[in-house]
Amino acid sequence: MAFRPVWTQIKRERQLFGRFGYRLFAFATWIPVVCMFNHYVGELAWIQGPSMYPFLNAEKDQTTRNDIVFEYKFNAQYGLRRGMIVTFWNPYNPEQKVVKRIVALEGDIIRTRSPYPSPTVRVPLGHVWVEGDGGERLSRDSNDYGPISTNLIIGRITHVLWPRHRFGRVRWWEFAENIRN
Repeated sequence: MAFRPVWTQIKRERQLFGRFGYRLFAFATWIPVVCMFNHYVGELAWIQGPSMYPFLNAEKDQTTRNDIVFEYKFNAQYGLRRGMIVTFWNPYNPEQKVVKRIVALEGDIIRTRSPYPSPTVRVPLGHVWVEGDGGERLSRDSNDYGPISTNLIIGRITHVLWPRHRFGRVRWWEFAENIRN
């Protein structure tokens, strides 16, 4: 006689944990999908610092909010062009991501700024020359660490998501003509 009430109690608990377990399982199955998407396809990136001012963080003097952009990672090292904004691992601190604009591609001759030791440099094969839009004082870029390997590039900035009044696609090709040589 005591077996029946215990069984009904276990059955009731199973139904309760069954719904919770199902929802937990449904949520947990999406975690690898989101991780794979962030690692291989794209992710949101918060732009910090003034090195890409005025294109990114244009309101740096008016607010403490950072721009939020979409970083497209799929085949990021291929099809690079002058003017593109890319993210890459910092050559001096490999745990830090950096956002800069491509100024020169492999084989190009570029006039450097200080503190680079020579006035001109030819970008070697498999490398690009990157600089920030903020000028000499605001940016640590290829003028500090030289041409970067394309293997360090991990993504391209394709869209500005925040602030909302600047929401939209990054038109990097409009800046390609304004790049200094």
